[in-house]
Amino acid sequence: MPIKCLSIAGFDGSGGAGIQADIKTFSALGCYAMTVLTALPVQNTLGVRSCYEISLAAIAAQLEAIFDDIVPDSIKIGMLFNQEIVELVADFLQQRAVGIPIILDPVMVAKSGDYLLLPDAVAALKQRLLPLATLITPNLPEAYVLAEPSEDMSLLAGKLLDLGAQAVLLKGGHQQGADSNDLFMAQDRQEIWLTGPRIASKNTHGTGCTLSAAIAANVALSLPLVEACRRAKQYVFEALVAAQPWSIGKGQGPVHHFHHLWPALNNG
Repeated sequence: MPIKCLSIAGFDGSGGAGIQADIKTFSALGCYAMTVLTALPVQNTLGVRSCYEISLAAIAAQLEAIFDDIVPDSIKIGMLFNQEIVELVADFLQQRAVGIPIILDPVMVAKSGDYLLLPDAVAALKQRLLPLATLITPNLPEAYVLAEPSEDMSLLAGKLLDLGAQAVLLKGGHQQGADSNDLFMAQDRQEIWLTGPRIASKNTHGTGCTLSAAIAANVALSLPLVEACRRAKQYVFEALVAAQPWSIGKGQGPVHHFHHLWPALNNG
């Protein structure tokens, strides 16, 4: 039977981020993809033009339809947009997703600077959803909003764990230097660094979505959490490298989610 992964996230009609990136990632890693749409940002590679809200009733109906029929093996959570959606999703998962790994990407601001989580929803995210998460995957700006800022990533990861998640993958991509290193830490507070070179590319749209979706897929495939993160980081690295020569859109283009599959198809 296929492994089933659910994305609870926002929309990206240009295909690089949001549920579109999650569907591509789940599929590329051999999982069956399902989605629950939480918001409708109108965006492309240049940025977010506007955002249309999805009614709470519609989000609840989507969740119920999935769980009444196809129970996922893992869940990735991305854009939730406002406090009411955060609370709805938290209430539902607390009742219906017991025992299912939850990978929470605390999406707050798009690369264009547009809000994907309204500031008044941050407290609800911290209080209601983080304690349900198997793993959270904040970048440094997101981590600074969730916890007291610190330039020491180890201290910062510990502060994030104090909010209740089982583990954190603190992404270091916003730091300077030749490397882009991430820190994995679980409640035992052991530091595990996932290292990798920084890729110079304009095509980085959706990297955070892709990473968290890849972790969710790997966890659903029964990999241990640290190994799931390690392989997801390698997958994103290869997707970035493969997309370097691409010219899709006028802004920050997408990564190549099917980098390991398309050569075989093209040579077939």
